[in-house]
Amino acid sequence: MRRLLPLLAVTLAFATPLRPAPAAAPAAYSAEALTAACTRDLAAHFNLEGDLQLEIIRPWTPDRPVAAGWTMNVLEYPSTAASTMLVRCEVKDPAGSQVATLILHAALWRDAWAVHLPVEVGSNFDVSRLEARRCDFLRERDVLPATEGDDSYMFARALPVGRLLTWRDIVRHPLVKRGDLVEVTAADGLLRITMKVLALQSGVKGDMITVRNTESNKDFSATITDRNHVQVQF
Repeated sequence: MRRLLPLLAVTLAFATPLRPAPAAAPAAYSAEALTAACTRDLAAHFNLEGDLQLEIIRPWTPDRPVAAGWTMNVLEYPSTAASTMLVRCEVKDPAGSQVATLILHAALWRDAWAVHLPVEVGSNFDVSRLEARRCDFLRERDVLPATEGDDSYMFARALPVGRLLTWRDIVRHPLVKRGDLVEVTAADGLLRITMKVLALQSGVKGDMITVRNTESNKDFSATITDRNHVQVQF
């Protein structure tokens, strides 16, 4: 019988169902927790890339203490993400809901391109002449993210060292240049006609430019599809 007791104890131990681990207690309310909830909500609503940081400028004082297990729901968003935003939200707990009007200071930190070595107008976009710099994209709205830019761009102006790069500082390389003879394709179903025409304008892919039939001397519009190639539809 004594030999059976340890075996019986092991059997009973395996037969006893395992109890689930106790659930974590709901988070207590605090101004920091409310700020964190607003940060997650606004970042998702505006589809923001980067590190969004919010600060409540004027602390919200609830009419009554907010119980554990509370949730936050934004009732009214600003039209766009900005350095200062007014947000109305609902804070709900088991005892009911309260409406909070929050004035928020916001910063969106991302890496942007800054000029590391001087660049000349018309030179190719070259990351070796640039460096990544952390900046607030809600204040520097037109700066070029360090995730953007490739060899399809060139510099639109000369830039000094230390300057943050903006979208206005770069342009796409033109696939068609004014005065060049380019190939035009006219398509209608399976029918395709190709000929040479004179480009009267420069442009990048997708641009509609004016070209001239050098034989008939007639001008018409065509869409740039590739380098020195445009297309028209019958």
